[in-house]
Amino acid sequence: MAVLMQKVRYTRLTPDMWMKTLPRPWTAATEATIFTAWIYDHLKPHAAAVRVAHPLMPRAIAVAKKKNDCIDAKKIADCLRCDFLPECYMASTEIRERRRTLRYRNLLVREAAQMKNKIAVLLMEAGVSYNKQKLHKVGYFRELLATNQDIDEGLKPLLRLCRETVVRLGKPESVLVRSLQRDSLLVERVERLMTIPAVGPITALTWALEVGDVQRFSSIKKAISYCGLCGAEKSSANITMRTPLSKQRNKHLQTVLIEAAKMAPRNSPELAMVYDQEKQKGNAAQPRGDRYIIARYFGRRALPDQSDLR
Repeated sequence: MAVLMQKVRYTRLTPDMWMKTLPRPWTAATEATIFTAWIYDHLKPHAAAVRVAHPLMPRAIAVAKKKNDCIDAKKIADCLRCDFLPECYMASTEIRERRRTLRYRNLLVREAAQMKNKIAVLLMEAGVSYNKQKLHKVGYFRELLATNQDIDEGLKPLLRLCRETVVRLGKPESVLVRSLQRDSLLVERVERLMTIPAVGPITALTWALEVGDVQRFSSIKKAISYCGLCGAEKSSANITMRTPLSKQRNKHLQTVLIEAAKMAPRNSPELAMVYDQEKQKGNAAQPRGDRYIIARYFGRRALPDQSDLR
């Protein structure tokens, strides 16, 4: 098996010229980077196989004293030649395109939250008293600016700018969510997921798009691990330690599931009971209830019935 390595610019024209020089059939391997998705789709029709290395598995590259692109390429080529290349899952192009839309929506939500926090910070800096529950209501905010004497003229333009930014970010966010909910590829699966108590459209969309094909998990434990709902294990001799939640996870999915766990006790008496029981076993400021509600309910109950997750 011949191994060819060459620097290729990340443009669509250059790989087309490069592929014409390769002996057929050929197999390509690449690291998981920001360019991986389109390169994978671009090379796949022409290659015998295109394989994407798992970003955490090639440990030899990360711990090497000397690290550069050439050395990394050689390591990946050696692993590919010996069939030792640890691969990561590549979702279909359709799922990846819709996942990109959902993640962009999440970015808009984060930016809007930052602007809301900035409004509160500006008011606190000026010593302005306000109602926290009503601060971001349109009528209350307008009345606060008009009637509160503690808000000087220099502060009002900044507050209005922050408020306008929140409104501008909210409109496209709603449009993106509605477009995903109505998507023919997702609508049936999302409707089934929303039959689970405490699962709303965002949780359902996140699960469907971040997980992709649920059949790729051979067990419930692997699915829970992918969500980051199990702690990392560190053991030496007879001592075993576990962290509260794993950092090796899909962060988008983990964040949404934890938010769902916060809301679940309000919508389900069964989960409220589980939450209270587990909260008593841990620190009240960081209760174990969040983790166990997800693992016991979303994991143990939802995952075995795979018809609800397809």
